[in-house]
Amino acid sequence: MSSGKAKGSVAAKMRFPTPLLQGRLIRRYKRFLADVLLDGVEVTAHVPNSGSMIGLDIPGSAVWLSRSDNPNRKLAYTLELVEAATPWGEGLVGVNTGHPNALVAAAIAAGTIPELAGYDRLRREVKYGRNSRIDVLLEDDPAKPGARPPTYVEVKNVHLRRPDGPHADAAEFPDCVTARGAKHLQEMAAMVAQGCRAVMLYLVQRGDCSHFRTAADLDPAYHDGLRRALDSGVEALCWSCAITPESIELDRPLPIRL
Repeated sequence: MSSGKAKGSVAAKMRFPTPLLQGRLIRRYKRFLADVLLDGVEVTAHVPNSGSMIGLDIPGSAVWLSRSDNPNRKLAYTLELVEAATPWGEGLVGVNTGHPNALVAAAIAAGTIPELAGYDRLRREVKYGRNSRIDVLLEDDPAKPGARPPTYVEVKNVHLRRPDGPHADAAEFPDCVTARGAKHLQEMAAMVAQGCRAVMLYLVQRGDCSHFRTAADLDPAYHDGLRRALDSGVEALCWSCAITPESIELDRPLPIRL
C-alpha cells in the first residue's frame, strides 16, 4: 500500500519523541489552556482538545505534558495525558486530538484493522463533500480484478467515560454538542449514496472501556444522526488504545451498542 503522509508507518503505535513530564493540573480554561504545577513551578500548557473533557479537567489530577523546543511556539508545553480515577482503578487517558488520525493511518498501513486492510493506496486529508476533508481515503487500483470502491474513513477521538452514569463501562462520544460531527455524518451518507464505502472509526484513547455508545443525553442530534447514517449504509468501527507515558498504541476492537 502506498500511503502518502503515512508512508513508512510500520506499526499502529505512536511513541512520544521525548519523555513526557508529569505534573498536577491546576485548572483548564478557555478550552485550549491549562495551568499545571510542574516540579513546583506553575506553567501554562496548550490543550489540543475542543471538547468539554468531562471528568478529565479535575484540579489536582496527575497529567503528563510534552515539551517543544520550537522557538516559534507561543506555549512550549502540550497536555497529552490525564490520569483518570474510576471505581476500577486509575488509568491514563489521551486527550490530544491531534494523534488519532496518524494512529489510525498507521494501523491501516500495518494491516491491524481487518475491515480496512489490503487497499492499494492510502491518502490523508483529501477534500470531499461541502468544504470538508476526509481523514483517510483508501483506494484500490480500478483496473485490478475485484477492485473495491473508494473508502472514506472519518476518525473521531473518544475519551469520555462516566463511571457514575447509566453505562459506567462505556466509551462515549461526543462529550459536548458537535454540529461539525453531525455534518460529517451527513456527508458520509452522501458518499455511500454515490457508490462509495464510508466508515466512521471511533478511536478511544483509554483502555478501561468494554464497549462504545453515543452520549445521547449530551448530543441527541448526533445520536440520531449516527443511527440514520448507519441505516443509509455507513459503517462504524471502534478501537481502544493501550496508553503509557511512553506511547499510545491501538489495542483491541470494542463492540458498538446504540
